[in-house]
Amino acid sequence: MSNVAFIGLGNMGSGMCANLVKAGHSVKAFDLNPQAIEQAIEGGASGARSIADCVAQAEYVITMLPAGKHVHSVYFDLDGITSHAQTSAVLIDCSTIAVSEARDRATPAAALDYAVVDAPVSGGVAAANAGTLTFMVGGSDSAFAQVEDLLGNMGQNIFHAGVSGNGQAAKTANNMLLGISMIATSEAFNLAEKLGLSAEKFFEISSKASGQCWSMTSYCPAPGPVPTSPANNDYTAGFAVAMMLKDLKLAQDAGQSVDAATPLGQQATEIYQDLDNAGLTGKDFSIVMQQIKGEL
Repeated sequence: MSNVAFIGLGNMGSGMCANLVKAGHSVKAFDLNPQAIEQAIEGGASGARSIADCVAQAEYVITMLPAGKHVHSVYFDLDGITSHAQTSAVLIDCSTIAVSEARDRATPAAALDYAVVDAPVSGGVAAANAGTLTFMVGGSDSAFAQVEDLLGNMGQNIFHAGVSGNGQAAKTANNMLLGISMIATSEAFNLAEKLGLSAEKFFEISSKASGQCWSMTSYCPAPGPVPTSPANNDYTAGFAVAMMLKDLKLAQDAGQSVDAATPLGQQATEIYQDLDNAGLTGKDFSIVMQQIKGEL
């Protein structure tokens, strides 16, 4: 088992940290929120007083942070990871950030002799808690070989996407597809209802037909068919509107940088911006169903 530093104990990071402890690793945890550290301690991790304290003896350093600016600061500020972690440590960033930001992190860290990967995740809070995340990993073959087993303690699908930044490329494209498919699924359920089908009957049919997708079968935006979906809990966030909007904006920026047309991605961004402007930032992104039905 390994000494692991975990920085960033939010909705996703807390569950990931807990699963590393359950797997038998010695985990030292840090977050700016003292309550999050206390929760990690209750789960079997040890608490750190600072980033320096967290990473000093770590063999692996995992970060799960809100945005690229936070990743850069945690890595390269005077009290940051690269000032205090041993160069033998493997640095794993699981945050969702821009492809360019991931590569801008990897290059100077690798120049300091660290093995570095970007390893964003898919699956949401439920998968983070259950240890069933999908990891999309960018980095060298040797770096991927060093992290694959460790990531397997937090997820069930571990993919090597290629060079540094490619993990973020996969995540960006995947989440654009997710945002679009959630809107399309919501439109389909609304249409089916207005044409006389119950949500349960439409789900029964479409989940076995050519229209089925993850947004329907695992995260149905219509109340009823999937009991564990946020639609059955007042759209309490598993993956918040704010996070979907952030990811869609990353996709738009990425598309513009490589001249890739994303017209549906642009429309999805505008729809989620409307939800954000309406004060629904913290609600689950599947609440778009209510917007389409005119119930907001």
